[in-house]
Formats: sequence, structure tokens, C-alpha cells
Amino acid sequence: MMKVTNSALAALLMMAGQASAELELSFYLGAQSVQESSISGTLPDGTSVSRNVDWEGQPFESPFYYGGRAMWWTQNNLGFGIEATHTKAYAPDADRAALGVNRLEFSDGHNIVTANIMKRWPGAFKQARFTPYVGGGVGLAIPHVDIEVSGASNRTFGYEVTGPAVRGIAGLKYDLNEDWALFGEYQITWSDNEVTVDPDPGQAAGKLNTELVTHAVNIGISYSF
Repeated sequence: MMKVTNSALAALLMMAGQASAELELSFYLGAQSVQESSISGTLPDGTSVSRNVDWEGQPFESPFYYGGRAMWWTQNNLGFGIEATHTKAYAPDADRAALGVNRLEFSDGHNIVTANIMKRWPGAFKQARFTPYVGGGVGLAIPHVDIEVSGASNRTFGYEVTGPAVRGIAGLKYDLNEDWALFGEYQITWSDNEVTVDPDPGQAAGKLNTELVTHAVNIGISYSF
């Protein structure tokens, strides 16, 4: 019995060693844009709306666009982790006026949170400090919704879970030393959003639906241990 136990323990220790992972923490800033998309639904006063909105990202205006992720890299250079990105989307003046709202924005973040799988190729170039990588993730859109209907006394102002989201990543990392690295990458996110618009007394809540696609070029720093 003891021999079996010792053998099992040895096997577990061997598996643990093989599965040992490198934890990498990354933070980035960047330039982010939002594709034009159709928005439709009903305002709390019963008005039906439908329009293509030419969204603005405004990544360099407060609150800034940013993001971060934690990845556990295995010995075969597959990574598993989580990522959160503070993207933004603002409806321009002309679109707001046509929709009958004074405000329509996800300005304290159209926040995308995903579980990621990534692959990297250390040593892919003659310059060993450079490592290309790609990845993707699935998760949720959790925007801070800011909507003010023209003539309404109430304002929608708070976080909502609005629907599913996906993410794609392609980048290149440059190792400064064993622990620290710089990286540049391209990211695309897609989300399907159903937004609740808070009503005035005596009204039913409004609903707005839109898909948002963002594109970003990020520059960041990572720490591994």
C-alpha cells in the first residue's frame, strides 16, 4: 500500500512540475476606435428609434482607454488567463439629436472582460528577445451606460451587463530582462449589447440594441514571475 502511495505521489509531483506555469501580468494604453453600427429599440416614452451611429472612441480624453490581463503560460507556450479592457464609445451630436437623446455614451468604459487563450513563439526570430503571440477570448460586455432622453427627468447612469463579447489579439513582445518586457499589439473586440434605459415615473423601461466593434493599437509593459 505504501509503495502504491509513494508511486502516486511521485506521479503527481512530476505532473505538477510539467504543468508549472509562468504568471505574466500586463498593462497597456493605446489608440482605440469604434466602428459605425446600427442602434434600434424603444425609449421609455414609447418612441421607436433606429439609426446608424458613427461612434467615437476618444481614447486620449479622460477617462483614458486602457487594459490589463493576467496570463498563465505553460511549458508548451500556451497561455490561459483573464483580460479586462476599458474601451469607450460616444454618439456624436447629430446622431443624438436624431435619436432624441441629449446623452448616449459608454464613457466610463464599455468594459470588455474575457477569458483568454493565447499562443506565443519564443525564439521565432534571430533576435531572441522578440516573441510574437496571438490569442482570443470570450466573455461579457459590462459598460457604464450614460443616456439622457430629451425632455426626461431621469438619467440612465450606471453599469449594466449588456451581452456577450469576444476578443482577438496579435502582438510582439520585447524582453528587457528575465522579468520585464515591452509589447505592442493589435486588438479587436466585438460585443452584442442590450441596454436598459431608465424610465420616468409612470413609464416602462426602454431598451436599445447595438453591436459594437472596436479596434485598438496598444503599447504596454509586462512582468513575469
